[in-house]
Amino acid sequence: MIFMNRIAQFISNDTNVALQTASPIEDLPTSAQALDAYSKTVIHAARRVSPAVANIEVAGKNGKKSGGGSGFVFTPDGFVLTNSHVVHGSTRVDVALPDGRQFEAELVGDDPATDLAVVRIHGSTLPSVELGDSSALQVGELVVAIGNPYGFQYTVTAGVVSAMARSFRSAAGRMIDNIIQTDAALNPGNSGGPLVNGRGLVVGVNTAVILPAQGLCFAIPSNTATFVAGQLILWGRVKRSYIGLGGHDVPLHRRIVRFHQVSSNTGVMALNIEPNGPAAVAGVQENDIIVEFAGEPISKVDDLHRALTEERVGKAVSLVILRGLEKMELTITPLEALKAAA
Repeated sequence: MIFMNRIAQFISNDTNVALQTASPIEDLPTSAQALDAYSKTVIHAARRVSPAVANIEVAGKNGKKSGGGSGFVFTPDGFVLTNSHVVHGSTRVDVALPDGRQFEAELVGDDPATDLAVVRIHGSTLPSVELGDSSALQVGELVVAIGNPYGFQYTVTAGVVSAMARSFRSAAGRMIDNIIQTDAALNPGNSGGPLVNGRGLVVGVNTAVILPAQGLCFAIPSNTATFVAGQLILWGRVKRSYIGLGGHDVPLHRRIVRFHQVSSNTGVMALNIEPNGPAAVAGVQENDIIVEFAGEPISKVDDLHRALTEERVGKAVSLVILRGLEKMELTITPLEALKAAA
């Protein structure tokens, strides 16, 4: 009897302890308290940028809707960045913002060579994004892809930068250099939307997805977009010369930098050299590293893009490359970009 009483007392005490240690429902953390740093970062980035992310619908020659995508306002007076493949060849462009405002947009210009385009809407107090420095991105860094496929509510996906300095062939057949690769899913209708870093700065323009490759997504770097957008606003097209190669940024060994007295510790590795193009005619080979063009140091693809101005067309200039351990100077004559693409 004494034993049974002790068992009963033990069970009673154990139950009391369990009841005392169990957390009542009202003590559970709220959803806001439970958010981890990752979630907070994504939410911050989305809230900062999403008001400026637009839905874009286009009509073809017959006046009927022929497609669309996303874009984002990058100036308060209504300039909108998107993909060239979203608006190219359209006769009408309509833009809708998340706050419900709708506009018929003017096509300022598009550049199939980089798959970028600028359209203009006219309104007051337009929300706009801030463009960041894409050259500061690092592999493994958190990025957020935002789109507006339907015009009523934005969509958000998150991932990391999985690779930098990729090359991607545009719809025009030209190689787009220095592409950002990310595993942030790109949903249908989100092409042309912004790729945003954890601080809410736009570091890329989402452009394409490769579904068979486990959903790899690509974005045009914001530094390239800034240059192209400026050209489109000024001229309606990008005035450039053309040397007929794709390339990406690569680091240079410090011994080679010192030995050859190169001005930077990076250069542009030549890839995808087009047959009979200016680079091929000049003798450039795959894996050559460009470090100087027309007397100007070249440390990254953006430098080369800026150096390939309209004034270079048809004029022979020097091209300094590193081939293995050798430093070589070649002579190259750029062509006019539109004629080369024709």
